[in-house]
Parts: sequence; structure tokens; C-alpha cells
Amino acid sequence: MKSMLPWYVLLLPLGSAIAITFFTRRFKTLSSFISIAAVLGSFVCSSLIFIQSNISAPASTWIEISGVFKVPFGFVLDNLSKTMLLLVSGIGALIHIYSLGYMRDDEGKSRYFAALSLFMFAMLGIVLSNNFVMLFIFWELVGFTSYVLIGHWFERDGAADAAKKAFITTRIGDFGFMVGILMVWASTGSVTFAEIAPRLSILTTHPAFLTIAALLIFCGAVGKSAQFPLHVWLPDAMEGPTPISALIHAATMVAAGVYMLVRVGFIIQVSQTALLVIAWVGTITAVLAALIATQQNDIKRILAYSTLSQLGYMVMAVGLASNEAAMFHLFTHAFFKALLFLAAGSVIVMLHHEQDIWKMGGLSRNLPVTFLTFAAGALALIGCPPFSGFFSKDAILALAYERNTPIFVLGLLTAFLTAFYVIRLLVVAFFGRPRSEIARQSKESPMVMTGPLIVLAFLATLGGFAFFARNFLALPMEKNSALSVPLLAIIALILGSGVAIAIYRNRASEPFDLKILRRLFYFNEFYSWLINSTQERLARISAFFDRWIIDTAGVGGASGGTWGAGALLRLIQVGNLQGYLFLFGLGIVALIYFAVFH
Repeated sequence: MKSMLPWYVLLLPLGSAIAITFFTRRFKTLSSFISIAAVLGSFVCSSLIFIQSNISAPASTWIEISGVFKVPFGFVLDNLSKTMLLLVSGIGALIHIYSLGYMRDDEGKSRYFAALSLFMFAMLGIVLSNNFVMLFIFWELVGFTSYVLIGHWFERDGAADAAKKAFITTRIGDFGFMVGILMVWASTGSVTFAEIAPRLSILTTHPAFLTIAALLIFCGAVGKSAQFPLHVWLPDAMEGPTPISALIHAATMVAAGVYMLVRVGFIIQVSQTALLVIAWVGTITAVLAALIATQQNDIKRILAYSTLSQLGYMVMAVGLASNEAAMFHLFTHAFFKALLFLAAGSVIVMLHHEQDIWKMGGLSRNLPVTFLTFAAGALALIGCPPFSGFFSKDAILALAYERNTPIFVLGLLTAFLTAFYVIRLLVVAFFGRPRSEIARQSKESPMVMTGPLIVLAFLATLGGFAFFARNFLALPMEKNSALSVPLLAIIALILGSGVAIAIYRNRASEPFDLKILRRLFYFNEFYSWLINSTQERLARISAFFDRWIIDTAGVGGASGGTWGAGALLRLIQVGNLQGYLFLFGLGIVALIYFAVFH
């Protein structure tokens, strides 16, 4: 029975997706209950797996080419995957329940819950995979299902474009990931994690090859976890329903990249060059996203750039060779970011889908539960003690303090900017006077939506203590960093919060217009120019060659010549016997002429 638990975890959401797709088109409400029952079943089985000290599931051979290639279908059930299973299924269950209220009147409810179940199947598959091939297949399925969920309201141009942008952008990183997997297989002869680890000596004897393979694998995380320069898809993913924003931004899709880096950390950590590149990519992403967030006015986009920034912290920790700190922040971030997005969804629904913070104001009085839970998530995000983010973020800053001073300085700057834009959001949206009629008439969301908020607020408040700290904060820190880093982080928090309160208190509109930040450092414009200059130009050249060279001179010329010859021959097919006799005689004369004179 124990060995079947991982199969139940994985297959319950898949069964739900199949059942909803084929049997609930006429019974839309039933689809939500099937999906919720499946994810709750996965959560219960994940909990049972978590409390088991010794559990395994038999592996079977899936693909085998004798002496060349072998892929098992098996599960990895160590402490990392057990905890990740609990996190993904638990956060997923809360988001499913919240969706009952948020999507209650949506015409595409059945399609939504079918895609949601399939997404959970794919994400749980990533967590359980014990080899690169299984991981990559589930990885691509997560990409496909996120495309479907982001584009749920496909009749909107913005949602359709955002879904395509997410799918195409992440494919760029996935191509590098695939090449990296092939390099590891070519050198070690295996795709199974447990078999690759003892064969690493083959890779370490070729440092350049190892570094390239590690960085190509990292490309997968750059795409999925939206790291610079492939970060542009994640803010646009806000076009999907808010529960999907919470799911993607909290513990699932974007966290998959960080989880993958930790899972294959035994490869990455033997290349110091790869670690340095990873650390700096994470640092640049954290600072860049935090700067952009300071000038956003859409409540979901502010949180989206906050996710980018926090993912930068996690990748920074991986680059600083601390998988423990990266995963610790991933877990605490899952709680407070899911909370913030779902609380933002509560605000949006009650304000009839208004997302501009400058049309809100005074919401703390009309939406007290939403405000208190949002505030708990915000305090965890900015690293205010004793909320969860304080412990996990400080662990990363302490690592940077000891191992790379420039990265530490930029990490501290990011902490200041985080406090600034989060308190700006709180002050503008929840305090002061209402700035619109819908803000004045707003009321609290139903219990089906506020219930998950309360649970997540509890986790965001206490998630840094006891269990997570004991299991994931096993970091060797010097005494000076253990004292000075939290102090510096709190100073950055106070300064950022104070500046935000001083500037935005009682403001009716944004006092600054920093165009470069509002235009997102012109990344979208740059990519549009790059695509037009390369892919679009190549497409035009190919179209010209196809139309005028191949079609006209090649295929068109040959077909035209054949048609002309046929037309000429048709002219002499007159159907007159005398005419044919004349042509016959003319031919004989021509033959005699050539025979005599040539």
C-alpha cells in the first residue's frame, strides 16, 4: 500500500482532468468538485508520504535500447521531494477551493478545472521524477498547461498574446535544457540522477564541457523561473485568472526551475564558473524586477515583479552553493506569495475587476479580512520579523555577505526596494480615502475565498519557525554575519517603508513618472526589434526566394515551359486529314534535305 502512494499522488489529478474533459460538459459545477476532490486526495497521500521515514516505489523500465539508452519510470522520494509534494499539493488545494468562488460564474469553468488538474499532474510529475527524461516530459507538459491556463480567456487579445509569449519564451530556455541533458547523457551514459552522481568524475576531467553542460541545464530554469533575460513573459501572465497567477507565481511553475536546479545541484556545484554565472543572473533579476515594481500601478503586476525579484534571490542562493537557503526561501515564498495573489484576487473581484491601485483606497475598512491577510503577506515579503520572509531572506543575504560582497550589496538594495514598493501598494490601495465609487461600495469576499486567505496568512506568519527553519536552515554562518546581516536588513526595511509612507501618504496620483521603469527598461521593444531584424527579415527573404525563385523561375518556369510546349503542339492538332498530309510531306522534305546536305 505504501508503495502505491506516489502513484495516487500523481494519477489522481490526471484522472480528474480526463473525467472533467469527457463527462462534465453539461454539469459545470461537478467539474470543480471532481478537481478539488482529486487535489485533496493528492494532498492526503503526500502527507502520508511525508510522515513515512522509509518509503519507496518500484521503478520499471520505460525505454530501453540495449547497451545505448535506458530510461526507467521511477520516483525519487527523499526529504526534498517529500516536502515539495506537500507544498505543491497543499497550495494547489487551497487555490482549487478559492477558485470555487472566483470562477463561480465563468462560462469556461469545466475547461478551467480540467486544465488545472492537468497542471497539477505535470507539476507533481516534475517533483517525483528520478531521471532527466521524465523530468523533461513533465517540464514541457507544465509549459503547455500554463499556456492553456494563462490564455483561459482566449477571446481577449491580451490573454491570447500573453499565453503565446509565455509558451514561446520558455521554449527558448527549454531548448538549452534539452541540449544540456544530452551532453550529460553522452558523457555519463545515463539520464538517471542516482546513476549520474557517481560518474561525475567523467565530467570533472573536462571542466569546459562540464561548465557548458551546467549552464545549458540552467537555461531551463532561466525560462521557467523567468530569470533575466527571459523574464519578460511572467508579468504578462497576469492576463490569466487570478488563481492561476497565484498558482504559477507561488509554489508551482516558476518554482519548478529552482527545484530543478537543487535536484541537479550535484552537477552544478562542481563548476565554480557556472555557480558564479547563476549567482549573478539571480542578482541582476532581483534588482531589475524590484526597480520596475516601484513604478507599476496594476496590483497584480506589482506582485508579478515581486515574484521575479524573489526568484532572483532563490537563484542567487543556488549560485552561492546553498541549496538549503534556496529551498527555504522557496517554501516561505510559496505561502506569502500565494496569499498576496489570492488577496489581490479578492480585491479585484469585489471591485468588479478593477486592478489599478490608484482607483482603490480605503479598502482596509470595507475588506477587513482581505486587508489583514494581505498585510500579513506583505510583511512576510518585505522580511519583517517575525514573519516567514525575514528568516529565509536573511539566510540568503548572510550567505552573500560571507561569499560575495558585491552580490550582498545588491541584495540589500533589493530588500530596500522591496519594502518601498510593497508599502507603496499597501498605502495607496488600503489606506486614505476611496478614489472611486466602486472602492466606496466594496464589501468583503465570501468565506470560500477568505478561508484560504486565513490559512495562508497563518502559514506566512509562522512559516519561518520550527519546521522549515529546522529542516532547511542548516547554514554555516560566521558570528559577525549572524548579527550584522539581520540588522542591516531591518535598516533597509525601515528606510524603504519610511520613504514609501512619506511619499505616498494621502496622494491622489503617482508623483513620479520614471519612463524607463514604466517601459520595463525597454526589454519588450528590444525583443520586438530583434525579432523584426532577424526572424522577420529572414522570413521575408525566404518568402521572396520561395515566390520568385522557386515558384517563378524553378517550379513555375518548368510548369510554364511545359504548358507552352503543350499549347504549341495543340496548334497543329487541327483535325483535318489534308493538313496532316501536308505536315507529313513537309517532314519528308526536311528529312531528305538533312540527309543530302548534312
